[in-house]
Amino acid sequence: MKSLGFIEMQSVTAAIEALDTMCKTANVELVTWERKLGGRLVTVIIQGEVAAVVEAVEAAVAGALKTPCIHAVIANPHEETRRMVALSAGKFGWAVNGNNGSNKESTDCGRNNKYLSEI
Repeated sequence: MKSLGFIEMQSVTAAIEALDTMCKTANVELVTWERKLGGRLVTVIIQGEVAAVVEAVEAAVAGALKTPCIHAVIANPHEETRRMVALSAGKFGWAVNGNNGSNKESTDCGRNNKYLSEI
């Protein structure tokens, strides 16, 4: 079962570093990200099996360049939660499968060219 992990950082650079840490720590993939306040507040959303997402988020928090504003793991997201995350991913033109939230354009965390071009 797919779970969602969220980490909110105070800069784009810190968020990218946290994403890199999460992807290297466990078998997770990027679902989407949100930038607010001109990139000064960035939320990264990942998905994977519950244990992998927990491990990835904890590793990112422990090794973060800046202290995260907040972080969370949702083990069994409700359909409405998945829909909201899919809407966020849709801003980038990424196809997100509603059943498991899988990003069809990117099967490996951080390797989506559209994502990288947005940075």
